[in-house]
Amino acid sequence: MSEPTPAPGGTPPTFSLDGHDVPFEAGQTVLSAALAAGHYIPHLCYHPEFAPHGSCRVCTVKVDGHPAASCTAAARAGTEVDSRSEEVLEMRRRLVQFLFTEGNHFCPSCEQSGSCMLQAVGYALGVTNAHFSPLFPNRPVDASHPDVLLDFNRCILCELCIRASAEVDGKHVFDLSGRGIDKHLIVNAESGRLADTALAVEDKAMSVCPVGVILRKRRGFRVPIGERRYDAAPISVVALQKRPRPSTAPREG
Repeated sequence: MSEPTPAPGGTPPTFSLDGHDVPFEAGQTVLSAALAAGHYIPHLCYHPEFAPHGSCRVCTVKVDGHPAASCTAAARAGTEVDSRSEEVLEMRRRLVQFLFTEGNHFCPSCEQSGSCMLQAVGYALGVTNAHFSPLFPNRPVDASHPDVLLDFNRCILCELCIRASAEVDGKHVFDLSGRGIDKHLIVNAESGRLADTALAVEDKAMSVCPVGVILRKRRGFRVPIGERRYDAAPISVVALQKRPRPSTAPREG
């Protein structure tokens, strides 16, 4: 069943998000409409340039009482969306804690500290510890490429680098291997080494990682602590500053 489309100049359809009416355009998801309207929903694997596929589930909300990933849930007129109840927030906290537990995340020594979405979302949700016993997976660093370092320890399996390399760069440098707890990021080369791929620092895949897996060499810690992306403002503010706007909305700045 298609959503109602307003006549030119008419009122767009809306859904309710935590008691606020959120207008949306045909084809928008709950998350994209919420961000466009200035309402932050925590997320990690969502990227406005790629079709959403709900990898991390951190953006989970309740739509008419049923859990759903807001990045893939279609916006529908008249629905009630819960994004801030304690039940939903606790669900998100657990998901973030799982991500910290499943990888090797050492924020104090990570050069992405202050610019890492996982860290910033953790702060936003009040996550102060991983809660669960860490798994300490064996994930060797790949420093074979002359310009790029891969630290697989920080990977959260968002698949953004895979999609960017395939869909934008046309190189298919990255992929996932294994299942369940053994699933991990790999390099598509017979040797398994990044040096044996066509990855270049100008590639889209270099800029989409929400954590600190794909790093340019010889640039570490150039931005001082205190001047990084989420140091001056929390992710809820930064995400809305950079949000895509509806086509009918006036641009800021």
